[in-house]
Amino acid sequence: MRFLLLPLLALFAVMPALAKPLDTTAIDRAAIEALKTTQVPAASIAVVEDGRIVYSKAYGTQAPGEPAVMTARYPIASISKQITATAILMLADEGKLKLSDPVGKYVPGLTDGNKVTIRQILSHTSGYRDYWPQDFSFAAMEHPVTPRQILDKWGKAPLDFAPGSQWQYSNTGYVIAGLIVEKVSGEPLMTFLEQRILKPLHMTSAVDADTGMTRADAAPHMRYALGPVRLEKPAAPGWLFAAGELAMTADDLARWDIGMIDRKLLSPASYKAQQTPVILTDGESSHYGLGLFIRDANGHRELEHGGEAVGFLSENRIFPDDRDAIVVLVNADFGDAQDAIADAIQRQLFPEPDQTARAKRVFDMLRSGRFDRSLFTVDGNYYFTPTAIADYHESLAKLGEPTGFTQRSNTLRGGFTSEVYRVTYPNRTLTVVLRAVPGENGKIEQFTVYPAG
Repeated sequence: MRFLLLPLLALFAVMPALAKPLDTTAIDRAAIEALKTTQVPAASIAVVEDGRIVYSKAYGTQAPGEPAVMTARYPIASISKQITATAILMLADEGKLKLSDPVGKYVPGLTDGNKVTIRQILSHTSGYRDYWPQDFSFAAMEHPVTPRQILDKWGKAPLDFAPGSQWQYSNTGYVIAGLIVEKVSGEPLMTFLEQRILKPLHMTSAVDADTGMTRADAAPHMRYALGPVRLEKPAAPGWLFAAGELAMTADDLARWDIGMIDRKLLSPASYKAQQTPVILTDGESSHYGLGLFIRDANGHRELEHGGEAVGFLSENRIFPDDRDAIVVLVNADFGDAQDAIADAIQRQLFPEPDQTARAKRVFDMLRSGRFDRSLFTVDGNYYFTPTAIADYHESLAKLGEPTGFTQRSNTLRGGFTSEVYRVTYPNRTLTVVLRAVPGENGKIEQFTVYPAG
């Protein structure tokens, strides 16, 4: 398709002084490369540092012949779930419901509605079967639907498991949650969200994706296998509802993230409930709170969720303790460009330490013929006799400079770290095993090099 050959355009950027300097050139390069590699037409990103939007930019073509702009809205799909969960928690803070309430108290006629709790539908531990597990729109989605019609089919089916015993993603649970918000508040869900959440956080672009998007917004795209990229037809109205109905700009989703970081809407107890993994009946963690995956990203607490609508993907990562966040929205439901771009931004926010530095230093020392005995334990020094040092030098020096040096594993054995590295050359690969006393300055017990297949 001709529009895919248009040059990628960066049409909007916001770059005040940064608390931690971003290599924005590297971010741009990663975004452009991700779109080129995946053939995803467009991406819109926003980066939050220290509770402020510090960088936002649009890339590619949001519709045939239309350069991407930051004012274009994209459906955020299942990222909407954390906003729906927040609506429930606001009502809980007001004493109008409890997370321990059975869902049947508010939505009658559901399977085991007297047993499944609100907490369980928000944490995907209810057992209600997901009405949309496919990564495409199925036949029924040609026709409009109501939340009640969804529940009449999927909310009255047998549970997939006993409530609380397993974690299984279920859009059905969030349809129930949306009806609970409407029942308790006495308002349509979108009205409640607009008045209580979107306006207070100045999310002025946010709309119902079924009814609020226009030709000025991003267009959906799909692809069959490795075939041409095609415009996609959205599902008929009603299929997203509280499970994923919102569309907005990347900047407005970043404003939501700032609201989460600053804890603007809920009580401390409710934020804790939302951001704490739910424990299953067997004692195992679900790694999911209320509308959020809870992860550890190299020592940084991460609240994460992705979204998928017909023709769109999205990624949202919040690091509340660092006061940082990453938003990436794309207008295609293939390629996972949103993850590649988010990963590149995350590496800018939180550079990973070079796990190979010590091993590289010792390897270079040995191939140069030098040897520092202060780095080694008694047994390490015992191994490196003059003959061993000479053989290491003579055999490694003639190989020249390595083309790669990567860590393959890092475990513990016999009270030492047990680190394995792969060293590559144009026509040869080596394995390095390093064992050392644990700790940054721990002495090295073993450093051995072997030919690898």
